[in-house]
Amino acid sequence: MASITDLFKGPSSSSSSASIKRKFNSHDADRAYKATKYSSSSSPNPKSASLEDAPENDNSDTEAGPALPPTEDLPDDEEGRFFGGGVSRDAAEALDHIDTQDSNDAKGIEYGVEKIDASWLKRTAVSFERKIAKNAELRAKHEGEPAKFMASEAELDVQVKEWSLLSEHGELFPLFVESGAAGQLVGLLGHENTDVAIGAVQILSELLDEDVEVDEEAWEGLAEALLEADLGELVMSNLGRLNEQEEADREGVYHCLAVLGALAGKQEVAERVGTVQVLEWLCDRIRRAEKSVGQNKQMAAEVLQVLLQSSSELRQKLAGEVEGVDLFLQLLALYRKRDPVKDSLEEEWVENIFDALSCVIDEPQGKAAYLEAEGMELTLIMLKEGGFSKSRALRLLDHAVGGADGTAPVCEKLVEAGGLKTLFSLFAKKPSETTTEHLLGIFAGLLRWLPGEGAARIRMLNKFTEKNCEKVVKIVELRKDFARRVSAAEEEIKLERRMMDEEDWPEREAEWLSRRLEGGLFGLQTTDVIIAWLVAEDKASKEVIIDGLGNLADVKASLVEQAAGAEDDEAKDMLSTLIDFLQ
Repeated sequence: MASITDLFKGPSSSSSSASIKRKFNSHDADRAYKATKYSSSSSPNPKSASLEDAPENDNSDTEAGPALPPTEDLPDDEEGRFFGGGVSRDAAEALDHIDTQDSNDAKGIEYGVEKIDASWLKRTAVSFERKIAKNAELRAKHEGEPAKFMASEAELDVQVKEWSLLSEHGELFPLFVESGAAGQLVGLLGHENTDVAIGAVQILSELLDEDVEVDEEAWEGLAEALLEADLGELVMSNLGRLNEQEEADREGVYHCLAVLGALAGKQEVAERVGTVQVLEWLCDRIRRAEKSVGQNKQMAAEVLQVLLQSSSELRQKLAGEVEGVDLFLQLLALYRKRDPVKDSLEEEWVENIFDALSCVIDEPQGKAAYLEAEGMELTLIMLKEGGFSKSRALRLLDHAVGGADGTAPVCEKLVEAGGLKTLFSLFAKKPSETTTEHLLGIFAGLLRWLPGEGAARIRMLNKFTEKNCEKVVKIVELRKDFARRVSAAEEEIKLERRMMDEEDWPEREAEWLSRRLEGGLFGLQTTDVIIAWLVAEDKASKEVIIDGLGNLADVKASLVEQAAGAEDDEAKDMLSTLIDFLQ
């Protein structure tokens, strides 16, 4: 059953993501080589001669070199030693052996390489600890003489990259944590050599990536160990010292953001990672001017959005302590009439800022900041004149009039700013289903939160009844359409229930709810709430509704179902009152 929160809030952004998994596009050949995963089958390969190295063909008819030998009276050469293959039998066998091994490597067949298992991890952990200690000792002993400790640094860097193999063996994560190597890897983020620190954070981003096959408990155990080792503070320390004008450092910033993004998807973890310092850095990064939006600027917006989506606490921090709502509105104001480049990082960046703002204005502090920064006025301009921004502004408005505390002032401001004309003009056309659902969510929010008998509420009701109640007629037709679709989905579900044992039903409940929602359950429930308000407050609307539906029994049943699933007493009381008007 859909929750009452979802009912009045409207559907969340489809672009939201709980994790981030892009790869940094490096244009530096040396860095790209160094970033390549250490593989058990890695081996040096000779460079192939390029076409540029070949001598130019001067198209001369003159033959070079000694004359060809005579073709007649030659002894049989079964092996083709001279003029066939050009190699002896032994050499041919050696080449065949090499070809066989190359073929095996291509097929993923291990040759002479130890298995990646618990024994490998223990040996690697011991070796890792020794190399860290050796490098630290040499650095302390020969401070100011890099030549004497650089070799140990190179060995440490290679050892760090070897941990990349662990990303393909999630079952070893608990042992990795138990060995202490996870904490030691985090510690290297504070290494004086930023190349070592960047290598370590890259491995951490690989281990935390959502593509790693690992059970939730093992992943959470790794995340906990990393956070206990001060991962958050060390990531921020690196973000403070890396210079994005340098390719290597720019890549390091990207991997730091990837680590934050991987941890941002779970509320408990997000709230430990998402300090005010982190939120401020991310806001500063998305604000930074660039000729065109780069990977790190886009990544910062995405991480920020995921953090805010995960936690109410972080949304409140951003609205209050960080003043992020005003920043978001300033950045989005650039797109009130113009569109970002299609299918570009810029487009993703703008989308993520819209999503982040939509999350924040779910909170009372966010709503207040939105009004103070003249967010309503900007939103309505986008609805009237925007292209790319129009549908995003509508979703934003749906979030703004949803919720509880602080919603009434937003609704009153919408009416005061002339938003009703724009909204009902959109409704009168043939909007898409997504647009229709957002409009219904906004209407339901206005009917719930506009003060009774106030001028704003009267104006709202008049918009429904003008032109012979044409908007009410449309609401009734939408209700019929949603009901047909939901009924079809429910009939399919009933058939499946009859073919299953009742004890197996609970396992399918989430799937069945999803199918009902896809069939239009959200739209049906929202429409029924609007119908109930209109029946309760306007006689003309009530007559049109009864004339169109025949009776209000189905609407009443819908509200009873919603009241049973309501998450708070205030919502239950509101629905119960509306049910009384449907008798």
